[in-house]
Amino acid sequence: MANFAKSRVPRFSAEVYQNPYLPEGGREVHAIVTVTATGGGTTGGRPVPRAGTGGPDAGVVIMVDCSGSMDHPPAKLRGAREATAAALDTLRDGVGFAVVAGTHRAVEVYPGGGRLAAAGAATRAQAKEALRTLTAGGGTAIGSWLRLTGRLLSSAGAGIRHAILLTDGRNEHESPRELRDALDACSGSFTCDARGVGTDWEIKEVTAIASALLGTADIVADPAGLTADFTRMMETAMRKEVADVGLRLWTPLGAETVFVKQVAPTVEDLTGRRRESGPRSADYPTGSWGDESRDYHLCLRVPAAGIGQEMLAGRVSLIFSAPGGEPAQSPPRPLSQGLVRALWTDDVAASTAINPQVAHYTGQAELAQAIQQGLDARKSGDIDGATEKLGRAVQLAGASGNEETAKLLAKVVDVVDTATGTVRLKAKVAEADEMTLETRSTKTVRVKK
Repeated sequence: MANFAKSRVPRFSAEVYQNPYLPEGGREVHAIVTVTATGGGTTGGRPVPRAGTGGPDAGVVIMVDCSGSMDHPPAKLRGAREATAAALDTLRDGVGFAVVAGTHRAVEVYPGGGRLAAAGAATRAQAKEALRTLTAGGGTAIGSWLRLTGRLLSSAGAGIRHAILLTDGRNEHESPRELRDALDACSGSFTCDARGVGTDWEIKEVTAIASALLGTADIVADPAGLTADFTRMMETAMRKEVADVGLRLWTPLGAETVFVKQVAPTVEDLTGRRRESGPRSADYPTGSWGDESRDYHLCLRVPAAGIGQEMLAGRVSLIFSAPGGEPAQSPPRPLSQGLVRALWTDDVAASTAINPQVAHYTGQAELAQAIQQGLDARKSGDIDGATEKLGRAVQLAGASGNEETAKLLAKVVDVVDTATGTVRLKAKVAEADEMTLETRSTKTVRVKK
């Protein structure tokens, strides 16, 4: 029998911020749920085998684009090799890992044989030597890279399952449907941080990969920045201690869920990922957690009621899910839970007040949408539409204190007046600046205390 490391009990808290008051006949209830995790054993407190005895506590696969374009300029592939080596140095001893070279097919660079290697001095050195063999040539079929990664991580039986994907181009050697099918097959089995290097890759493709696999997406315009970025990503992955956590939402008879969105640290709509988990209950995947806090925006529609009536509009719980996003067969009691209420009143001031957290994140979601719409209008030549939307984005970023997004917007527009959102489009914009703004448009800031 394998020896198991002593697991810690994960600690989650859920705080609900809302205005519960509705006017007579009112039906929509909005709430922000702040979920905070403070540690816990890998795989959510379930026993974790020590490395070498029954499987690693975590598994990581790094997918490196080796298509022909990675040699133009050669600094891209050279930077990718150096970044991958730095990421390997960041792995904890005992963590399972593999490196995959991606072209129009996926190839195991190290260790091979359809398995993961246990991180240690010897295996790191061997992997770095294998990286020297990486050459650029061939096409791009990212779905095949993801499928191989899924097989490698599933075979290891690791608790935390993470991947890093680097690409410099478009997914030209498989259809959009093939990539979508691969993402569907991998969803819930591992998380994936996706990066685009240079400026010739497709933003919506890379962000869709990260979104589907509950990871982050970003641009590394200069290959010289890859090493620092890969190191940060791997450090974050190594801090993940709780895997396969789901947000469970129960609603009473007659009520329905309008949407469930993560709104911090990034905007991510989870509504379409709903999985039924019981009578009037559904789970939404949240992936792996370290010591961190995230915010979720819930919108529920309840049956209309009269003045003075009150009801429980919803109950939010944090639960463990089986790998793949399915509810665990014998789920333990909820890690934490919060209640969403509805109370009907004839006090107009009470029923029309907007909770500050709800107002803030409604604005942050609008900010992300305004940036996307503004950039799309700019690309299509709609100057008036682009000016209006990007002006609104400047106004929202300023009002919410989102300084980083404000700085990125200032590289695309000349700001005349932040408060009114008056801007002029810049005549010339560096492609990297425009891509950075679009890629990072969903990053949010927390509510000012």
